[in-house]
Amino acid sequence: MTTGSFAAHRHGRRALRLRIAALAAAGLAVTAVAPVRAQAPGANAAIYTCVDASGKKLTSDRPIPECSLRTQRVLNPDGSTRRLLEPSQTADERAEAEARERDRAAESVARLDAIRRDRNLLARFPNEAAHARARAAALDAGTKSLRLSEARLAALASDRKPLVDEAEFYAGKKLPAKLKAQMDAVDVAAEAQRTLVANQQLEMARIDALYDQELERLKKLWGGAQPGSMGVLAGAKGASAPPRK
Repeated sequence: MTTGSFAAHRHGRRALRLRIAALAAAGLAVTAVAPVRAQAPGANAAIYTCVDASGKKLTSDRPIPECSLRTQRVLNPDGSTRRLLEPSQTADERAEAEARERDRAAESVARLDAIRRDRNLLARFPNEAAHARARAAALDAGTKSLRLSEARLAALASDRKPLVDEAEFYAGKKLPAKLKAQMDAVDVAAEAQRTLVANQQLEMARIDALYDQELERLKKLWGGAQPGSMGVLAGAKGASAPPRK
């Protein structure tokens, strides 16, 4: 073998060894990286742990049903705490939460209703004189009804007087059936009218009291209070309603 051929042969063998070494290094690199990639999906996996009602420590890769009513600790793969999983609500707790939510909804509706009513009051009664006229109109209807009832009572008393005079002739005796029926009818009618008068008087007192409450509220609104800021006006429907005919 010539000197040139020997040098070329050595050069070729050296190049082959370098190529093999490069391929081996690449293979090792792939082998080293592959496990990391295989583990990557579980790198953030959570570990759930808790102590159940019997005092036993439980561990799982998902929420533990036996500890649904207990606080569960959610751990990172390295054992550090990621967060706490609070216990789920019992039926009673859910019912209480729903009741609180209904109360909040009812309060919201009441607040909006109070705002609407206050705005309506301001639109209906721009000043105290307008409110006084509305009060007088509402009470006037009751006053007229009272007068009619009092007139009816007076008429019944007039009807009863001759019956009483006639009944005097039967003192100590049983009254004739017709006379007794007439007197009973007058008495029943008179009692009905007296009940009606009492109810009318109560209704007028109620309306007057509501207008008093309404006026007190209006004075604050006229003074700059925000609609709805004073809560709901009790009995507001009946206070400023147009008088019945």
